[in-house]
Amino acid sequence: MNSVNNQLVITADGSSTLYNARNGEHYHSTFGAIQESRHIFIEAGLRPCLNQSNVCVFEVGFGTGLNALLTMQAGEEKQVKIHYTAIELYPVSADETEALNYADLLNIDIRLFRRMHESAQSSIPITPLFYLDKQLVSFQDTKPEHSQYDVVFFDAFSPEAQPEMWTEQGFKKLYEALKPGGILVTYSCKGLVKRALQSVGFRIEKLPGPPGKREFLRAWKESF
Repeated sequence: MNSVNNQLVITADGSSTLYNARNGEHYHSTFGAIQESRHIFIEAGLRPCLNQSNVCVFEVGFGTGLNALLTMQAGEEKQVKIHYTAIELYPVSADETEALNYADLLNIDIRLFRRMHESAQSSIPITPLFYLDKQLVSFQDTKPEHSQYDVVFFDAFSPEAQPEMWTEQGFKKLYEALKPGGILVTYSCKGLVKRALQSVGFRIEKLPGPPGKREFLRAWKESF
């Protein structure tokens, strides 16, 4: 099922995002879409894992594909193979994908970005170093493998817009999916999110946010 009523918006750093009328929210910060995604998901989440030869990422909310594109770029720079699994129940349309300016701003071949959005529900190589498994499934129905992932990007719409996404039950599933020492990052720093993460075993820390956001959360699964 494709999304409906998504409106293109240019954010403060010149990169585009979409406004989702269904949830009444933007997919990314209007203070800077690329800036926000790079700060939270790449630098705080992915970067600590890039000292390995292989990294497994699980994303809740593929959305515009920006986090995946930045992850692919970071992996290529470090020559790290990345296996990227993402779930998205309401994928953006082909027309909306074409309107997004990420590939141009990041100097990435637009054909790779298109392939990410066109990919079927199986692991396919977008590049020799980046494999994408995009699944058309709800968070409630997804069943990630236990102890499989190095990092989780939790990028659902806000707890106000999608309260069913930010539950102890959901975070328990992600805690179990992470390898010992694995990382979860999310833009939200709300008390209910912190409590839900801690209740299932995560150790959490608040980090300074990107422009327009004071703080965000990084959570760790204890090493055993």
